[in-house]
Amino acid sequence: MMGGMKTTRSVQKRMSLPDWERLPLAKQIAQMIVVRASGYLFDHQIQYPQWEPPADILRDRIQELGVGGVILLGGSAAEVGVRSRQLQDWASIPLLIAADIEEGVGQRFAGATWFPPPMAIAALPNQSDFLPTDAARQMGAITAQEALAIGINWLLAPVVDVNNNPQNPVINVRSFGETAAIVCELAIAFLQGAQQHPILTTAKHFPGHGDTATDSHLDLPILPHPLDRLTEVEFPPFQAAIANNVDAVMTAHLQIPALDTEYPATLSHRILTGELRQRLGFEGLIVTDALIMGAIANRYGADEAAVMAIDAGVDILLMPPDPEGAIHAICQAIETGRITIDRIQASLERIWRSKRNVCFPAVADNPHAWETVPPPIRLEHLAQPNAIATATHILHGSQKIHRPTQNRIDRTRRSLSLRNLILLDSVIGSGFLTLNTPAITLPQQWGYHLQIIDRYTPPISLDATTDTHPTLLQLFIRGNPFRGSADLTQIAQDWFTFLLETDRLQALVIYGSPYVLDPFLPQLPPDIPYVFTYGQMAAAQAIALETLFSETTQPIQLNQIFTD
Repeated sequence: MMGGMKTTRSVQKRMSLPDWERLPLAKQIAQMIVVRASGYLFDHQIQYPQWEPPADILRDRIQELGVGGVILLGGSAAEVGVRSRQLQDWASIPLLIAADIEEGVGQRFAGATWFPPPMAIAALPNQSDFLPTDAARQMGAITAQEALAIGINWLLAPVVDVNNNPQNPVINVRSFGETAAIVCELAIAFLQGAQQHPILTTAKHFPGHGDTATDSHLDLPILPHPLDRLTEVEFPPFQAAIANNVDAVMTAHLQIPALDTEYPATLSHRILTGELRQRLGFEGLIVTDALIMGAIANRYGADEAAVMAIDAGVDILLMPPDPEGAIHAICQAIETGRITIDRIQASLERIWRSKRNVCFPAVADNPHAWETVPPPIRLEHLAQPNAIATATHILHGSQKIHRPTQNRIDRTRRSLSLRNLILLDSVIGSGFLTLNTPAITLPQQWGYHLQIIDRYTPPISLDATTDTHPTLLQLFIRGNPFRGSADLTQIAQDWFTFLLETDRLQALVIYGSPYVLDPFLPQLPPDIPYVFTYGQMAAAQAIALETLFSETTQPIQLNQIFTD
């Protein structure tokens, strides 16, 4: 059942924001918690039951516990618009509704605009008619507008980590670039765009997650750099974001011995209060990265981690494994004197200020505005022509292309045994590969037969005597939180080497991480074409394959082209 589409309370019973001081202690603490929820409307659609509760539990957490916010994942953009109204209807105090939409709303919710990852923007040429900063600013503005259109009032973006480690499995192309200067410039532009709308923004992951080779979803990374290196590389993007009025800073689940030899940043008073609050002067919300991640959950326990994070200076606990247990543990910590009530009230003041700014910005001076001004849902603001055009332009401009004068595809295109070999982490739930996406349908028009290999495919023996197919090799590889991409990269390398040695490789297309492309290039003969694109979505596939095949096929008709 959907559980809750009917109205559960009248607007007259909503609580205006200044009334928080009259809440019981447990409900005050609950305002510091953001829980995970499915963007789908019905319980039978839940995709991650270990993290996403059914409707009756979710409603209880909002109505009875009084949690302060929800983070959504899954569902179409239109469905999330209905979902967000449902959640706000359950709440007596307006909710912060957040989403990890670093690549536009369409990254998470189908139907909205899906941008390529932020690193693609840094790869754009510095042309006077459309600079990388222009692209970042438009991306920020479009993302904010589309988020608000479906009831999301908190962007967990931008990522301001400096990705100077090619082996980073978790940040990678989510970063704007490999230097502090590039990240500062583009993050500021993104913020300027988003701040055209009444929405919260988030710089993440403090003090900097870019130079790690361990996925914090699985284990605790250690950043061994001295303080002067942190000051030169990791800190500047956060300082720039703070100077440009970012609303929140998300913590990193990693340990930095130069700052704290005992605790990871998320649980470190020295890092969050000493560095972020006091030295950098940040006055907004400090929010943890998801507390279900292995770097924290596997080492400290759900309840203890929540207490330690609050004690360190955190305002909002994101996705604690057991919200009820976390509230109880924090109440006990206050009763025993481990945490002061002043520490809680300082966070609540910041939360209330943030809610006032985004829940009814046009009438922020009226404490009862929430009772009469529900947040509008405006689906007509999604995927507008200018948004599609901007995403298309970034995809075009950030591609890496090699097209030899004599295209090997032309010499073998009439073969009856052409193969379109696609390698990706998982076909299940990929979000970018269906039977109707261009990576499949366009080669099919050429007579290619499809072969897909993912991590569920049984090992295949590579035999030159039986495998005689001229092959278009398409690789979808980028960082995969909770899994990494090392195994897939090795499988791709094995196939690439086999196809080269047997003279079967016609062309190579890589979707995702430029660090995946680098090892292939020295081995690639000059007469074999390749295309690299940062995007993995259907638009990226269409543009890449048009680039590869355009001399011998009709141009692909995209829905929109970029215009000034």
